[in-house]
Amino acid sequence: MSYQSIGIIGGGAWGTSLAQSARRAGRDALLWAYEPETITDINEAHQNRTYLPGVTLDRAVRATGKLTEIAARDAVLMVAPAQHVRGIAAELSASLPEGRPVVICAKGIEQKTHALMSQAVADALPQATVAVLSGPSFAAEVARGLPAAVTLACADEETGKALVHALGHTTFRPYWSSDLIGAQIGGAVKNVLAIAAGIVAGKQLGASAHAALTTRGFAEIVRLGTALGARAETLSGLSGLGDLLLTCGSPQSRNMSLGKALGEGRTLKEVLGARKSVSEGVFTASAVAEMAREHDLEMPICQAVHQVVSGEVSVDTAIQGLLSRPFRAEN
Repeated sequence: MSYQSIGIIGGGAWGTSLAQSARRAGRDALLWAYEPETITDINEAHQNRTYLPGVTLDRAVRATGKLTEIAARDAVLMVAPAQHVRGIAAELSASLPEGRPVVICAKGIEQKTHALMSQAVADALPQATVAVLSGPSFAAEVARGLPAAVTLACADEETGKALVHALGHTTFRPYWSSDLIGAQIGGAVKNVLAIAAGIVAGKQLGASAHAALTTRGFAEIVRLGTALGARAETLSGLSGLGDLLLTCGSPQSRNMSLGKALGEGRTLKEVLGARKSVSEGVFTASAVAEMAREHDLEMPICQAVHQVVSGEVSVDTAIQGLLSRPFRAEN
């Protein structure tokens, strides 16, 4: 089983970075982008100056606006924003062959349905073999060839390991897992927690508060993941704890930088209005808060982030609410 040609859906920073990485792995990379100017920039200037400035792309990375060309590739990476994954998958359904691997690289949960991305793709593309790629990886670093390790989850071991071989190379190291749920929960919930970590930084609450929030946030990931059937070792691995540490620990993270701006007193509208890129945690927060209620789980940090981004409470009120919770046993 060999995947030589890779189609990437999503012309943002992460999609462009994965196209560049696929070329380093020796694959033929074709990227689908929504904006005509992004397609032109990649094909003519060999850059994506809107979403990944400062990175010169391999000249063999090409871009297209036709999903039918992507469907003809040996494997497809779905890197569209999480809330658009179902819609784009539905557009792809008429032209995608039976059994074609679709690797989900978006991190989020559908707001309306509370579906994981694997569920959304399976609904819209029942003929696809679904996989998930997730883990601690900043797009700009991967694009520049700096080392990163990620989880590649696929229920079928043969397909999963073939995808690892196709996408992996010296500085981009996927580790196969069969746990699709675990690989997705960490990546989705950590975006919500990164907003909280950013608020801690913006309010200058200190390193001790940051460590406490990250640790208790991981406990929330484990609660939700376990309730949905994820394995503990996946949640404590690259796509769970690893991604949480990265995203909550650096302002390179779009979600952490958004939270930092909120902590410094800016409004959500101001922050989002100045950005072209998507901060997935804003959309995932409400889904996670509602899923916690449905499963009778305590996820107070995620709930507080949801209340802040939805405008229900102020940042200061949310912080006071968390600090006023009753003392309890740690486990």
